[in-house]
Amino acid sequence: MPGLRVRAGTCVEDLQDITELVNTGRAHPFHSEKFEGQVAIYIKGFRNSRGQPSYSEYFQRPDRKGITWSVQVKGEYTPRWGSGHTHNCTQGRFLQPRSANEILLGNTFDRALRLPWGSSLALQFAKFVDPALEHDLTSDTKPWALSPLVATVPHFMHARVDHAPGGQGEFPPRTSISDDTSQLGMTSMSPTKNNLKVAQTYKDDRAVFPLRTPGERKKYFSKETNRKDLVFGPDDIITIDFCYGFLEFYPDIILRLPAGITFDLMKYWDKQPIRFVCGTRGGKEESDEPITDMFWCVEVVSADDDEPVGEKEDDSDDVD
Repeated sequence: MPGLRVRAGTCVEDLQDITELVNTGRAHPFHSEKFEGQVAIYIKGFRNSRGQPSYSEYFQRPDRKGITWSVQVKGEYTPRWGSGHTHNCTQGRFLQPRSANEILLGNTFDRALRLPWGSSLALQFAKFVDPALEHDLTSDTKPWALSPLVATVPHFMHARVDHAPGGQGEFPPRTSISDDTSQLGMTSMSPTKNNLKVAQTYKDDRAVFPLRTPGERKKYFSKETNRKDLVFGPDDIITIDFCYGFLEFYPDIILRLPAGITFDLMKYWDKQPIRFVCGTRGGKEESDEPITDMFWCVEVVSADDDEPVGEKEDDSDDVD
């Protein structure tokens, strides 16, 4: 397949080419009125527009065995009126606090997708991995698949600005990002009666989330009521590693599911961007726009936009 390019920015209309940063352990900054932070990209087997490969020790780590791509983002939420804090790494800013139910992460597309026969199996697998996932991938206009960030990312770290040990540290870190929700209880809360009984305890007037593993975090926040109770405000630092191993980018774009089920996506890819986005949940009246306020966006695109892609044997486009 042709080489790839990677672009990133705070909206789809204003993206910068960051291909040279892929697999280097160097981050690209985000700056907008809605969000400021940094992103680092890792893609296994990545080749740029000149066909030159790049490698990273990230994929050799025991705790990242089987991973084929990673989008790592670190941001810090600061109020629009200024908090008086200065920070040495990243600063993220929402114009107002956002509930964990509003902040979505996933994929959006510009036009209808050519879905392979049997794609329903892939969607069932995705729903099994992420029960909070919502999607409309059969849309004739702008397909999408999105999930609340706090419920979908495999690795999630949260810290309060005044409790972050040693400042914010370097990003991306030299060791793998791992779950840390020990300070979630210090965020703004609006607990419901059921949540108080089932999932939280209180100590010194602060809610303590007994979430010991990523699985426990994802299960807990797969419930909408639990997400609505959590508000990320001015002083919350969020660091994520959004990474999986079911999608391969080299030598071809292939989706691999359990039980040896594979989909050669090169047969169906029409070169529209493979886009990862983070933003707020769209309103019901905006059915064609699942994301309203966008915080950041990363796109993987073909390096040769003029080369025909997906012209292998003419498989059926019917969706199972």
